[in-house]
Parts: sequence; structure tokens; C-alpha cells
Amino acid sequence: MKVLVTGANGFVGRGVCAVLAQRGHALVRAVRGLAPSDKPGAPDVLAVGEVNGETVWDAALRQAPEAVVHLAARAHVTRAIAGDAEICRQTNVAGALRLAEQCAAAGVRRFIFMSSVKVMGEGRACSYRESDAPAPVGTYAAAKWEAEQRLHEIAGRSGMELVVLRPTLVYGRGVKANFFSLMRAVDRRIPLPLGAVTNRRSLIYLGNLADATARCLTHPNAAGKTYLLSDGEDVSSAELVRRIAEALGRAPRLMAVSPCWLHLAACLMGQGDAADRLLGSLTVDSRAIRTDLGWRPPYTMRQGLAATAAWYRTRADEDSPA
Repeated sequence: MKVLVTGANGFVGRGVCAVLAQRGHALVRAVRGLAPSDKPGAPDVLAVGEVNGETVWDAALRQAPEAVVHLAARAHVTRAIAGDAEICRQTNVAGALRLAEQCAAAGVRRFIFMSSVKVMGEGRACSYRESDAPAPVGTYAAAKWEAEQRLHEIAGRSGMELVVLRPTLVYGRGVKANFFSLMRAVDRRIPLPLGAVTNRRSLIYLGNLADATARCLTHPNAAGKTYLLSDGEDVSSAELVRRIAEALGRAPRLMAVSPCWLHLAACLMGQGDAADRLLGSLTVDSRAIRTDLGWRPPYTMRQGLAATAAWYRTRADEDSPA
């Protein structure tokens, strides 16, 4: 089918587009602005500018997509900027609703919305399930949850099929932020005080997320559903370091420091939230998509980390001084 993908040049967007193209779908790739590598006037790449309540989607919808994968989002909110929370909401709520309304009017059959596990909360001892009541914490999670609810309203009155995906932490080729920093620390043999951490965390490899998205595009049972997504393997922060080290061909350098002391030290440095994510547990029960759609992650976590490490090596070589 013909598929409009928003945020097509982002970390997740590149992975999703690659898999959809491999499956034979014709893509319309919507991006905020053209990159130097984009061919001017390429029929499958459209610059739409900022995604918000005023975005004009006419050019994309004139290509008559049958389905939409909405990935464009603003994930990071900077507390130092007073208006950033409203910018986040404009992108993640108003932008999603604007697109969905126009898609419904244009006759788009299915709309996939990439949400986040953060809609469920910041973690707990037992795994989240789709049937649990959402408890979003923070501007980003609250915006995603608001968008989900209002998208269901649009779908309900228009007949457009909505599928909501809530992935856990995504890693893979092009990963940035904390996961990239962790890989760099392991690669540089920096001792990490996580040896005594016994939490449990769910993650999902980009290849698995893209494969699940492709399944949700075409499977009839996905219509109207919300799915939590993971690799199906939960690991502690210490075990994740060991697996990253294995993928990079390094020996893990873990020190056993009490998680209580680590949390206290982080709070004293104003990093309590970061410590909660590193030391706490956040897992999901992803059996629903497996039962409904017969989906299985095509890659194990070990395979996903190996592919991510191979990309990291290329990036590290490019960043090295001549």
C-alpha cells in the first residue's frame, strides 16, 4: 500500500521506512526540512515544516496514502525554556490531531500513532499491561496520553482505524542520548558503579519496532488496538552493560555500589530523575500483540545490540581525529 510516514528522517523514522520499503510499500516521507542528502523535488520526500496545529498536509495527502505512520514528535522538554512545554504540546497533541483530522477527511484507512511507554508511568515492580490505567508523569508523557485519547475520538466519529504503539526504550542504528552515552562509556572502559543493581528494564531494538509497525499496518486485528512493545527480554542495568560490552568486544568494568548510595549521590547532584530511570524497574508484558497479530520479534536483544555496536563502531571511527 501507499504509506505516509511523518518524521521519516528521524532515528525511528529511518528504521521504519527501511523495513516498509523492503516489504514493498510505496512511501511518502514527510520531514521537517530537506537535508543536504535529499534530492530536491524527490517525489517521495516532502518538507512540511514544523509539525503543529497549523501544518499543511495537502501535498502529502494528494498522493492518496492508504495509511499513515505518525512518528514526528518532540521528545525532549528543556526546563530552562519557559515556553518549551507548550511547544511540546503543540507538536505532540495539536500536530497529531491536525494530521489525523485531515487524514480522516482524505479517506486514509489506517492511522498508526507512535506513543510511548511513558504514558503508563515511570516504572514499578511488576510489568505494565495494556489494561492498566495510564499514569503519565511529565509534559511529554502527558501530551502523548492526551493525543491518544483525542485520536480515538477522531477515529470513532470518522471510521478511520487507529493503532497506538507504546514502545519501551528504543536502541539501534542512529541511537542517541543516554543509550549512546552508555555505549561510549563501556567502549572507553570507564568503570560504572552498577554492579549491584538488580532492577529489570524492557527495551526494544529498532528492527523489532519497525517490524511490529509493518505488521500493524496490514493486520485486520490491529484496528482500534493499543500495544506495548519490547524485545521480550528484560535485563538489569548491570546486565545491559555486560551485553553492550560483549557486543563491543570489551570487558565490562562494573563496580558494586549500593543502589541506595547511588541514588543519594545522584539526588545531591540534582540528578534524581536520571537515577530513578537507571536504578528503577520498568518492564512491559508485550504478549497482547503476539496473541492478536501472531507477531514475534525477528531479532533477539543480543542480535540487536550487535547491530547497534557495529553502527557505533562506524560512528566512533568517523568521530576519531585523523
